[in-house]
Amino acid sequence: MAQEPKIEVSVPVNMKQFILKGYNVLDLTKGDLNKDAYPDAVMVLYKKGEEKTSDVIDHPEKRPLLVLIGQANNTYKLAAYSDNAVYCVDCGGQMGDPFTGITIKNGYFSVEHYGGSGWRWTRIITFKYAPAEKAWFLYKDGGEHFHAISHEEVKTQVKTVKDFGKVPFEKFDIYK
Repeated sequence: MAQEPKIEVSVPVNMKQFILKGYNVLDLTKGDLNKDAYPDAVMVLYKKGEEKTSDVIDHPEKRPLLVLIGQANNTYKLAAYSDNAVYCVDCGGQMGDPFTGITIKNGYFSVEHYGGSGWRWTRIITFKYAPAEKAWFLYKDGGEHFHAISHEEVKTQVKTVKDFGKVPFEKFDIYK
């Protein structure tokens, strides 16, 4: 299935330095990630031409997720990085690119996906800021499965810290 062309994301000058060579910005969401006075951001990158080079089974093209913390001097600092928090461009099956966005709220951020074909699925992975460690940890990993025709029969599965323990953002792997 052909992928929809990506919409160009406007990136402020003070964030352009974080874009890796050979990559473009898939998503840039601002909000409060560490409960301080400065605006923060989550930036998701994609490799240019990923729709041609990614193979969901043998070689999923990784999409870096960067946690950028706002500083007093109107700059940003890279606080956390992961290649394994966002699904690849062809990980969504017949529905195409499964990435639907990032949500930030009060020290939490969520990575949202939607995919499938006849059987559809969602997956929302939420990370929570821990002030004592000045780091983000997996808080919740869940989603729904349902058939496109009979979507009243929704199966929901949510795992929390009680299920997976304390998992640092950088150690989380969406592919496992």
